Amino acid sequence: MQSTKNHFIAILIHIMCGDLTIYLSEEQNPLNPSPPQPPVLICSQSFSAFLHKHCPVVSECFSPTPWCWEGRLQTLICVLLKTKPPVSYRNELIRTLDGGQISLDWVDNQTSTTYPESSTRPTVLLLPGLTGNSQQSYVRHAVTQATRHGYRCVVFNNRGVSGEELLTPVTYCAANTSDLERVVQHVKRLHPHAPLLGAGVSLGGMILLNYLARKRGDSGMVAGITISVAWDAIVSSDSLEKPLNWLLFNSYLTYGLRRAVSRHRKVLEKVVDVDHVLKARTIREFDERLTSVVFGYKSCVDYYLDASPGKKLPQTAVPILCLNAADDPFSPKNAFPVSVVQSLPNVALLVTAHGGHIAFLQGLFPRGETFMERLFGQFFHAAFENLNFFFKSMFFS
Repeated sequence: MQSTKNHFIAILIHIMCGDLTIYLSEEQNPLNPSPPQPPVLICSQSFSAFLHKHCPVVSECFSPTPWCWEGRLQTLICVLLKTKPPVSYRNELIRTLDGGQISLDWVDNQTSTTYPESSTRPTVLLLPGLTGNSQQSYVRHAVTQATRHGYRCVVFNNRGVSGEELLTPVTYCAANTSDLERVVQHVKRLHPHAPLLGAGVSLGGMILLNYLARKRGDSGMVAGITISVAWDAIVSSDSLEKPLNWLLFNSYLTYGLRRAVSRHRKVLEKVVDVDHVLKARTIREFDERLTSVVFGYKSCVDYYLDASPGKKLPQTAVPILCLNAADDPFSPKNAFPVSVVQSLPNVALLVTAHGGHIAFLQGLFPRGETFMERLFGQFFHAAFENLNFFFKSMFFS
């Protein structure tokens, strides 16, 4: 984490000392912010009424932190300043059909007064981003929101990213949902009478949406929420390969991916040229050299087409709320599936003008709970406490 901060601090100093030529030349001038405005909510009339009643944050004017309102700065500052609430996890390792293992981090919330009976205590299943795990700030904040309402949480850490060994030469990708299916089956076997809600962030949101589309009405979940999903993986990669975005984000995330490969070199060299993978300079190059190979795609383009969840939304069957910022450098707004969502009764797309990637910072010193955390908490509560009305309003109005 310290190396992450040093990396971002060096870049911020570089930008703030005057090297703003590229920064100021792109779509918006960050010195001329637009006035605060409510998010744009795209969904059916019945879903809109439900959200305005039970998730009032959707109608609040979103006022980003005035000194870092632009998307890239929001994203960077969030990493540097956002607090990490204390969370005590219980770890569990479960095996997969191919002989691999998945690390789950549980917060059982045994002291819940709202749901003292464990068998019926609602469960939130959290899916972190590309190189993230249960220790990320956004995950801890989501856990805090859920446990505050009396719910149980379990974090699904992708293979090999949470300290556990990679037992087989299989990693993870946005298009493959077999590990998530294994996790859902495991959670439902342990707590068959407890409702389950999926919450995915960035790549975790892509996995969740692809899973919900693939399983349709047999997902085992009552609802889903996603944050900062990249709706079109090719468009996302193009954006992240712009010079400034590559410097700020792509290069560091690629470094994290390469570092994980180095750690699991012995098992991965059975299926890929590890030395070639370790020379990747972008996420796209990494996916071309490793992810596409591991998961049997002919090319990275084929993988990205399969991973992009936007056109698969009509196959989903549970209520889903998706939060994106229009200035997210990872997920350009021109790829948002607006026309698709407008035709669906069960999907809502909430778009803020600002907020960056997994940031949505507010206030002069944005360290604690902000817009994203309030949305997490309100939607968790709305879905679990109003289940019957939820489904009736979605499909029978």
